Amino acid sequence: MNEKQERDQELQRRLSELLTEGELEAGEVQEEGRRRISHPYEIVIQTKHDPIAEEIRAYRRLGKELDDRYDKYLEQVESQNREK
Repeated sequence: MNEKQERDQELQRRLSELLTEGELEAGEVQEEGRRRISHPYEIVIQTKHDPIAEEIRAYRRLGKELDDRYDKYLEQVESQNREK
């Protein structure tokens, strides 16, 4: 390789390092901020209809499910609705 190509490669490598270092530092600052925030609260939203159960029913209207993996969940939701 000639001198100009070596210089160009070195400049590209240094530029890449500088750009990468800046991104990592910004990410580390954000991550540290997330770690410092405490999460003592839980938000609960009550709805009349379970959106997951409604979506399962909508998909079942479109096609047949190969396995019955959502049946237990739907049974649980329906039993809770009957108790109300």
